[in-house]
Amino acid sequence: MAAEGGGKEMNEIKTQFTTREGVYKLLTHSEYSRPNRVPFNSQGSNPVKVSFVNVNDQSGNGDRICFNVGRELYFYIYKGVRKAADLSKPIDKRIYKGTQPTCHDFNHLTATAESVSLLVGFSAGQVQLIDPIKKETSKLFNEEGLLSSQNQASSPSGTVV
Repeated sequence: MAAEGGGKEMNEIKTQFTTREGVYKLLTHSEYSRPNRVPFNSQGSNPVKVSFVNVNDQSGNGDRICFNVGRELYFYIYKGVRKAADLSKPIDKRIYKGTQPTCHDFNHLTATAESVSLLVGFSAGQVQLIDPIKKETSKLFNEEGLLSSQNQASSPSGTVV
C-alpha cells in the first residue's frame, strides 16, 4: 500500500527519527555493547587501532581481534562483521597506567591456537611482546624510552641517525 506524496509504504520500519530532544537511532549489537568507559577527548585522544590474526584452531573459528581504547588493550575471538564479539568475555584485557598503547600487530607466521605473539607499541616509546592467549608478558624493549620518533634526526644524506 503506497502512502501519499513519496510513494513509500506505510509499514516501513524506521531506523532513526528526530524529535525536539534529539535524534534517535537504531544501534547494531556491536555499537550498543562496545566498551565505552573511556571518555572521548577529541584534542588528545589516540585513534583506535585494530589487529587481526587467524590461529587455525579445531573449532573452525580461528580469527582473533585485538584493539586498543585509550589505556586499555582487548583481545577477543572474532566472529565476523555480522556477529558481534561477546565484549563481556575478552580472552585477554590489559590496562596500562603510565603510558598507552598506540599500535600493535601479530606475528602471523608463529600464531597457533595455543600461543600468539603480539607486539605492542606505547606512547612513551616502549615496545612490549605479549602472548594474549597464554596471558604472558615476554619482553619489554626500549624501556627507558631512549628511541622514539622525537629523538630521531636526519643527516644531510637523508638517512636517520
